[in-house]
Amino acid sequence: MRMEKTFELQFPNMILLPFFIMFLSIYLFSYFIIFRNWNPNLRSESSSCLISLFHGTPAVILGCAAVFSDPNRGFDAANTVFQKLVLDYSTAYFLMDLLHYLVFFPGDVLFIAHHLATLFVIVTCRHAVSHGAFAVIVLLVLAEVTSACQNARTLAAARRMEDRFAAKVYDALSVPFCALYSVVRGFVGPYFMYRMIVFYVRGGADGLVPRWIWVSWVVVVVMAIGVSIMWITNLWLQLYRERTRRLDEKIR
Repeated sequence: MRMEKTFELQFPNMILLPFFIMFLSIYLFSYFIIFRNWNPNLRSESSSCLISLFHGTPAVILGCAAVFSDPNRGFDAANTVFQKLVLDYSTAYFLMDLLHYLVFFPGDVLFIAHHLATLFVIVTCRHAVSHGAFAVIVLLVLAEVTSACQNARTLAAARRMEDRFAAKVYDALSVPFCALYSVVRGFVGPYFMYRMIVFYVRGGADGLVPRWIWVSWVVVVVMAIGVSIMWITNLWLQLYRERTRRLDEKIR
């Protein structure tokens, strides 16, 4: 029994490095093989999109499975082994993508800060308190549920000026992506965050999750939601301008 318990506690720690190596391998393969003939300015960004694709949808599937497999689904619930594995999987991805930004885009302070803040939330949940994975994973699922569509659209956008098929994919995905992103980040995410804040403020996790930690989580997530709303608003405006310009060109 003791050996099983020890393995249960150590297994997620052992899997973090293989996950990181996996994302690093995908990135290098993408950069040097898949996108080797692409514009040098797009190779690194496209490689980042590809590892995001390999993280986003699997994280959603694994996250949902980890949440629903635990009968104790609450903001104060102890982290299960499965939930810790999901947190490690996302930790490996964000570490790899953070490395990408530090190497190729060190001036992109917003994305670097976003990744550092996200890692803070995941790592403190995983290692510092060992509680709250339900909330963190649900937020992770909400953040990544649009990942496949977003990254496919980004890759298509990178080639749309040179490839007619890429342009068609970009046009086909733009409105559905913006709509889905708006619903998730503008309504579902804030509602879940509201429930989380109310629970913690009422002392539901006192003695399990220190106040400074859950306050930090709330600050990080609220800021992320705010930035997401501003970003998607600007994207809607950009999309409107593109469609209006094309309509004007057709009329002329």
